[in-house]
Amino acid sequence: MSNTVHLTINHMPLEVPAGTRIIEAAKMLNIDIPHLCYHPDQTIKAHCRMCMVEVTGQRKLLAACSTVVWEGMEVFTDTKKVYDAQVGVLDLILADHKQNCLSCARNGNCELQKLCRRFNRLLPELPDISSNEPLRIDNPSIVRDPSKCVKCGRCVKVCAEVQGCAALTAANRSGDFKITTAFDLPMDQTDCVLCGQCSLVCPVGAIVEVDNTNDVVRAIQDPRKHVVVQVAPSVRVGLGDEFGLEPGAIVTGKMVTALKMMGFDKVFDTNFTADLTIMEEGSELLDRIKNGGKLPMITSCSPGWVTYMEKHHPELCDNLSTAKSPQGMFGAVVKTYYAQKMGWDPHDIVSVSVMPCTAKKYEASRPELGRDGYRDVDYVLTTRELAKLIRYEGLDLSVLPESEFDSPLGIGSGAGAIFGATGGVMEAALRTAYEVYTGQTLPRLEFEAVRNDVNAIKEATIDLNGTPLKVAIANGLKNAEEIIRRVESGEADYIFIEIMACPGGCIGGGGQPIGTNNAVRDARIKALYEIDRSLPLRKSHDNPEIKTIYEEFFGAPLSHRSHELLHTHYHARPKKHDFSHLK
Repeated sequence: MSNTVHLTINHMPLEVPAGTRIIEAAKMLNIDIPHLCYHPDQTIKAHCRMCMVEVTGQRKLLAACSTVVWEGMEVFTDTKKVYDAQVGVLDLILADHKQNCLSCARNGNCELQKLCRRFNRLLPELPDISSNEPLRIDNPSIVRDPSKCVKCGRCVKVCAEVQGCAALTAANRSGDFKITTAFDLPMDQTDCVLCGQCSLVCPVGAIVEVDNTNDVVRAIQDPRKHVVVQVAPSVRVGLGDEFGLEPGAIVTGKMVTALKMMGFDKVFDTNFTADLTIMEEGSELLDRIKNGGKLPMITSCSPGWVTYMEKHHPELCDNLSTAKSPQGMFGAVVKTYYAQKMGWDPHDIVSVSVMPCTAKKYEASRPELGRDGYRDVDYVLTTRELAKLIRYEGLDLSVLPESEFDSPLGIGSGAGAIFGATGGVMEAALRTAYEVYTGQTLPRLEFEAVRNDVNAIKEATIDLNGTPLKVAIANGLKNAEEIIRRVESGEADYIFIEIMACPGGCIGGGGQPIGTNNAVRDARIKALYEIDRSLPLRKSHDNPEIKTIYEEFFGAPLSHRSHELLHTHYHARPKKHDFSHLK
């Protein structure tokens, strides 16, 4: 049997691998067949029927997303029959979709809008039968708008197949069919971990992040407040997508300039506290190994993973590292060490973080991340929200000059930079743990054995100068569940585990630019390792600002003060959460 198939699309000959679907074959000819439910990283749904095409010899139109090509197939994507069917489907979708586009978070970046422009559907052709259900804002991270849902099923697929949560589902039939949560419960009362992957694949504005841009603008405009911002490593390789740059474009300096032009009093680097996290987490790992602590130790810097563990596997609470995430550590440092250094009242500091993750909004709301009546992190912006603010300022990121982060919280190592990639936290920790444990300089800085792929699990055994360290790395919560199974069944005897909730790690977070897919994730991972290679500092314990903060404030890793400010504890969490302290 031949491994290739010959066909024509709109009279253009084409040879493709056997098993290729029509929609994929058309892309090889640069033909974009209209679609809504199709997503390149998901299994086929064939819900929306926008991708219908005409095939010679077939009585009915076929769905291009689900139909596999065959030898001699003749496909037509532009006949009147196809056009009329696609316009009919589009009109039906529009009739059941609230068309308040100007006030929609996805205005200008909406797949349904693009289809309307493509088919010149400027005015609704059918009566409005859209839902009058109100916005669902029941958590700090995600907003659902049922009136915008086009029932494509992308959110259901990613939640079930990638994250293994199945917090979203289809309900009812016919005209009452809708995408909702189990029993229509608020998201915080379901298996949802607020990772935001649903918002990343939604083609319209039915699922978006809670918007904090106006809060941040008001804070900047308040002369009584000192507004500081920290920026996560993954944002600098994702933000460029919003401004037409190639996936993985490194825009660090331009991003810093934009933030300073917005009026932030100080622009700091989360890579600094990624290095601080490594100092604490690496020391904690060595302490557990030496003193018989709970093993395997599991990373705790991914809030989506932490919430998943608290909801589904509370028996593993003691396995989690007590080290806060870099965002949490930064918030604590800003309102203690930095406030004292500057002579500022921490109540007058507004701490903003820019993260690639919607779950970071929830993490900032946790009562463990604050003291004395204030929160360590006041507002969390996603990469998408930062792009919105840059446009509000009238700035073109692509032509801005480059600036440096402010000190003393602005120097980060290459180890801090790779925190955003799956396997990066593990590698950063190993660079420090090896040298602290052995007292020797690493013979080779790179730990390729722990560098992971998108939506994958990786295992390795690292030689710490004669002492074997068995480790595992997983990204995506469905993969995390498999790691947990291996641990609890006794199948694996890992010492250290890195888990990232989102595919590819933070570079694929739910707050990254719309259009993020696995190919884009791969480009961002490569960019973070490029940043690592380009920096003079590549190990967390070599960071001079890290050395200074221990000399001036913390004393040493795992000291009493560091435990008080940089560590926390996790606990079993019911599905119903109380966010009353946010009001």
